[in-house]
Amino acid sequence: MATIPSKSTRAPRIAVNGVLLLDKDAGASSNDALIKAKRLLNALKAGHTGTLDPFATGLLPLCFGEATKFAQDLLEADKIYETVVHLGVATATGDTEGEVTETRAVAITQDQIEPVLARFRGEIDQVPPMYSALKRDGKPLYEYARAGITLERTARRVTIHALEFIEYQAPFLTLRVKCSKGTYIRVLGEDIGNALGCGAHLRALRRTGVGTLTLEHAVTLERLTQVADSGRASLLAPVDALLSTFPAVRLSDELAKRFLQGQRLALGKEGMDIPEQAGRVRVYSDVSGRLLGTGQMKDFGVLAPERLVAVGNSAIEATVITL
Repeated sequence: MATIPSKSTRAPRIAVNGVLLLDKDAGASSNDALIKAKRLLNALKAGHTGTLDPFATGLLPLCFGEATKFAQDLLEADKIYETVVHLGVATATGDTEGEVTETRAVAITQDQIEPVLARFRGEIDQVPPMYSALKRDGKPLYEYARAGITLERTARRVTIHALEFIEYQAPFLTLRVKCSKGTYIRVLGEDIGNALGCGAHLRALRRTGVGTLTLEHAVTLERLTQVADSGRASLLAPVDALLSTFPAVRLSDELAKRFLQGQRLALGKEGMDIPEQAGRVRVYSDVSGRLLGTGQMKDFGVLAPERLVAVGNSAIEATVITL
């Protein structure tokens, strides 16, 4: 009698806590990259901190386990990009993935570029593109666009902190951009092309920074695949890599227990070394050095718990990379 082979059993997912600084390849969606990384790490919980267009490359921080509690901070953070703007050619999507909609001659000199760039520095109004994930009546705009429908969109105020000229070899203009959340570099490239009178689309886009995080310690999915299963967690940055801009507060064992129970602590009465100004802080155990979470320092030295970190004994924590 023939025997039926048993189904292979997959190893149970584990609690992995940390941040993977992924250098995303072109062609992959942010969600696809997240799914692959989560599978390679066999992680229970994961999320990304804002999407990169499929044609774009560069820094895509992926949060695992307890780090997902702080992903919103990177959604709000400034971003840095390097981009190549192809002058003279407009596309339906504003990048290389769309059909060419218009071609114009390019007779632009480098001297003409800087005055135009100056107009886009600082606060500007930007109309979101139809090919975007913004939703209207529960449906993303790109679905309307693919059906040939164009909807009116309200301009949004964004900030271009820096717009740096790198190189111009006609018709290709290379720029570095530091911008606020919600900025569409595709739209910026199109608007610059229109201001120059020739139209444009993005030929390449690479994100090099998110908040204080950079590509310095980033790894590709190929690199993650090449590392043995047991060593992949060592490629993650610790959870507090997302919180490096906040002052640190260290609590004694007793105060740490009370903090993790959600109690407000009057640290000023304890004679502790605490931040002089009120605001958000990262909180650690003075004994173990473990991150306990974030809190808000109130007036008179009162610490109010905000987001707490709960790490069990079975969790794998990233402690190798220091940012």
